[in-house]
Amino acid sequence: MMLPALQGGVETVSRPADPAARSQKGIVAALPCRAARLLMAGILLGTRLAPALAQPAPGGEVPSPWLSPPSLPSVLPGGLPLPALPPAVQQDIMQRILEATGSRHAPAPVPSAPPATLAPPPHPAQPPMAGAAFAEPLSQTEAFFAARLDSAAGLPPGTPPLRQFGYDTFRDLLSAPAAPVSGGLPDDYVLGRDDEVLVSIRGRTRQNQTLRITRDGTLMLPDLAPFSAAGRTLRELRAEIEERVARELGGSEAFVSVGQLRQIGVFVAGEVMRPGLQALPALASVLDVLGHAGGVKRSGSLRAIRVEGPRGGRVIDLYSVIGSEPGQPDLRLREGERVVVPPLGPTVAVAGEVTRPGIYELPAGVAALPVSSLLRLGGEALRPAGNRFLLHGTDPAGRRSLSDVNAQARLRRGDAVVVQAGLNVAAGQVRVVGHVVQPLLRPAGGGLRGLLADPRLVRTDPYVRLGVVWRVDPATRVRRFSAFDLGRVLQRQAELPLREDDEVILLSQADILWLASPPVQRALRGELASVSPPAAMPVAAPGAAGVPLPSAPAASAECPALQSLAIAARSSPVRFAHVRGAGFPDLGAPPCPQVFLDYPALLPFLLDQAVLVSGEARLPGLYPILDNTGLDQVLAAAGGHTDTADLSAVELSREPLEQAGAISLQRTLLDLRSGNFAAVRLSPRDGIRIPRGFGDRDSGPVTLVGEFLRPGIYDIRRGERLSELIARAGGLSPQAYPYGAVFTRDSVRQKQQEGFNRTARELEQSLIQVAAGQAVAGSKASGLDLGGAITAGREMAGALREARAAGRMVVEANPVILAARPELDVLLEPGDLIAIPKRPNEVTVVGAVLNPGSLQFTSGWKAAEYVRASGGQQRFADGGRAFVVLPNGQSVPAGLGAWQAGGPPIPPGSLVVVPQDPSPYETWGFIRDLTQTLGQLSISAAALSVISRSSR
Repeated sequence: MMLPALQGGVETVSRPADPAARSQKGIVAALPCRAARLLMAGILLGTRLAPALAQPAPGGEVPSPWLSPPSLPSVLPGGLPLPALPPAVQQDIMQRILEATGSRHAPAPVPSAPPATLAPPPHPAQPPMAGAAFAEPLSQTEAFFAARLDSAAGLPPGTPPLRQFGYDTFRDLLSAPAAPVSGGLPDDYVLGRDDEVLVSIRGRTRQNQTLRITRDGTLMLPDLAPFSAAGRTLRELRAEIEERVARELGGSEAFVSVGQLRQIGVFVAGEVMRPGLQALPALASVLDVLGHAGGVKRSGSLRAIRVEGPRGGRVIDLYSVIGSEPGQPDLRLREGERVVVPPLGPTVAVAGEVTRPGIYELPAGVAALPVSSLLRLGGEALRPAGNRFLLHGTDPAGRRSLSDVNAQARLRRGDAVVVQAGLNVAAGQVRVVGHVVQPLLRPAGGGLRGLLADPRLVRTDPYVRLGVVWRVDPATRVRRFSAFDLGRVLQRQAELPLREDDEVILLSQADILWLASPPVQRALRGELASVSPPAAMPVAAPGAAGVPLPSAPAASAECPALQSLAIAARSSPVRFAHVRGAGFPDLGAPPCPQVFLDYPALLPFLLDQAVLVSGEARLPGLYPILDNTGLDQVLAAAGGHTDTADLSAVELSREPLEQAGAISLQRTLLDLRSGNFAAVRLSPRDGIRIPRGFGDRDSGPVTLVGEFLRPGIYDIRRGERLSELIARAGGLSPQAYPYGAVFTRDSVRQKQQEGFNRTARELEQSLIQVAAGQAVAGSKASGLDLGGAITAGREMAGALREARAAGRMVVEANPVILAARPELDVLLEPGDLIAIPKRPNEVTVVGAVLNPGSLQFTSGWKAAEYVRASGGQQRFADGGRAFVVLPNGQSVPAGLGAWQAGGPPIPPGSLVVVPQDPSPYETWGFIRDLTQTLGQLSISAAALSVISRSSR
């Protein structure tokens, strides 16, 4: 409806502003009317449909080539080339088109990049272009077979529906210009009216004549009598003219050829897109006339096309031309003939693993076709043998039936054959996976030597004492693990014949060290804790035993081998008794190796084959071996023994199976100081413990800080005393204050921390008693704030749990006193810390005094003088319970009570503590213990303070 308005729109295109567009204006203006209309319609259709057809996928790609817009033909009807227009010209043309049609909508913007062009919209009598063939809706026949071969037919998901074979042959003939006749005509070409004959005479007479056969079929040559030419072949006409020229024009020769050919009219009827009379060159064939008629409809036959004319009729089977059927049909057309395309005949379909799946028509007059003939039409099956033919047919009642057929079975109308593999399994192959450069697939046959002939196949740091073959039992089809010595195979000292479907698994040193990891130890105890996913998960090769599972918080999802091990350990606790002491379950969670993701059952097998190496080995752990393996090879895998090992008492543990079925544990001490480790032959489940030789050096350092001449960290020998270490440090400096030495020990710290926790628990128990009204009767009547007291008690219990114990011991650190009294010289332990402060000149008073603080040391003063110097006691102070924390960590009564006679003299660096009077709270039993607790906290705080000052 828009085409009449397009002509005016094209002729009145305004001058575009784009220079590139201005250069194309002349081309657009020079287009013929029909060409301009087709071009404008194509641009309009492309602008409207391109956003819908070419939407990019999330990745930026067109989702499917079937949804891509078809391209414009290279030429317009009539042979005129189609120019490439810039976006500005297209935008301006679209605006003119909309204005001419009265549309008020603005045109869609043309993208700056060259847009994807679309073919002109087909005329109702025209077929769609070839680019849109796959976008056509399914025909009735195609829809029938699509419903029959649904997802339940055994085809892979996403298989496109089958299309009828051969109907796309004529799609490009409509838009392409008629190809000129090139080359010489055949001698059997039959001449007719309006054919042009070129005659060249040489000799006595020289002339060139261009003659045309007249309507009555005669040919008139100058100087010769007219003669009949229509209906004669080119060979006959050439012989006739040469004879006449030689006879009537003596001494001359004639050369005859054909110039322009005549046009013939052929009527096309039946199932074609555009039936009617078609004007074609005389040399046109049946294919040409069908192409000019728009091609055969999918409801028409390609195997029973009738050509009828004055000389009789014939049936043409186009499958012999466009397919693989034998035969040489006569495709020539003659004047007065007509071509009739009858309706589609019986059809059958072939799908699955064939070269060309599709829907094929049976030959004319044939009611059944062998499967072998259908496979020949489909290009034969993809595999040479072992195919299965699944027939989807119809029973006499019209119901769908399914059956297995052979290649000789005959197919009827509507039958479909799906070609599948009879047994789609791999045969005659072995795989090499694990610690290799790249997983390999090799033909079965031979042995491991040939398979691992190139040592570069194996990656660096393999575990050479054991490799595994995952083998299928041919009788039961159950897979079992079989072990071999990889080191001996690589050294050409051992061989293992391989069978079909074997999988050779090579292990790395990291895989073996993981056997003693904390996750494995937890699984041996029947626990499943979370583990870290592997750092890198390479994709498993096709046909692998398993695929890496996605990471998840549970260990059973991240490492299925641990789940298999935990189940086996719970069902038989004694089975893995020899490997339970190989690691430390509380050290962490290393990632699960890839080989145990692919082969979960491999972990229990390796543990059954493992030997436990503990003690003074460089890499203690579990090492899978074969029976009768030397200790030298196991120690080599473990990195050897350390320099501190005592080889005179190496312990070998073994579980021999007695005849009565009992498994007893035997231990043997071996003297291997000679280095003859190869003489010790090991078996799976053995244990080797290499003890440490007795040494005088202790197992940890001691730290000296403060006023030493050479402070630092010192290693100690067994039984070393404090005085010896002070002498090694050069003694004390002149400013040292040994009476205030702070000596901390880790074992003491742990005991003090346990005391804090115990006191906190006792306080909480007292709070429960008070809250229940069991501590004191009548507390409400007294008007006491019971809630506040409970809150204070809870805070005190929390503070006790969070308090850090110092682990201080009261020791004598004066070298002079230690020399005079050796019994005071303390034995050192690894981890001890000795801090000697500088001589202080102050005494600190804290607690229930008016002005707490530090006072200058005065010789001879007692606690009472320092308390009076701090302003005296507060109203509710309990002077009878006051105490002094001496510089060495001891606590003594301060002597502030009237009956305590003033107490001892106070040395410098002391801490005077005046507690609060607890008498108002005597009714609450849990308050009575706070004084002792505060004293312990004060001592710890004082020790930590001295240590921190000495460290600086």
